[in-house]
Formats: sequence, structure tokens, C-alpha cells
Amino acid sequence: MNEEVLKRVQSNPKFLELVHKKTSLGWTLTLVMLAIYYGFILLLAFSPATLGTPLGGGVMTVGIPVGVLIIVSAFVLTGVYVRRANTEFDRLNQQIVEEAKQ
Repeated sequence: MNEEVLKRVQSNPKFLELVHKKTSLGWTLTLVMLAIYYGFILLLAFSPATLGTPLGGGVMTVGIPVGVLIIVSAFVLTGVYVRRANTEFDRLNQQIVEEAKQ
């Protein structure tokens, strides 16, 4: 890519919008995941008996479904990012490329 095209892309308002949206979404999802993980660690540190409480009198404790939910939340947050990337971000990216070619 030559310098002229690069400057046109970087000065395009849609490129700045794309960078802002991707950065904002990335930080938001990161903070959500960190809150989930640190919440789990804090619960484990300050109230370990909570996660060790048996469910329904069986061998399964509260900690098992909580652990599964943490893992599932990582997949869900990844899915949120992929969905936005494949729809909104790709559309903006294509518009930027088309305008840069002109």
C-alpha cells in the first residue's frame, strides 16, 4: 500500500469510527471478563464455604455450576465480539476500502 492510500484511509472518518468502536468494545468485553474472573477469585478467597455448599444433597457443589458459567461466559463474550466484527466492523471496513480505491 502506498503512502497516499494509507493517508486517505487514516484520515477517513469511518476509519476513526471503526477504530473507536473496536477499541471500545474490546475494553468493555475485557472488563466484563475480568469482573467475572476476579469476582470468582474474591468469592473463593472470602467465602470458600459458599462454593463448597452441596446442591440437592448430592456430590455436586455450588462451585461446579459457577465454574461452568465462567467458562460459558468466555464463549458468549467471544461470540459477541465475533458477531459485531462480522457485521458492523466488516461493513465499515468494506466502506473504507471502497473509498480508498476511489
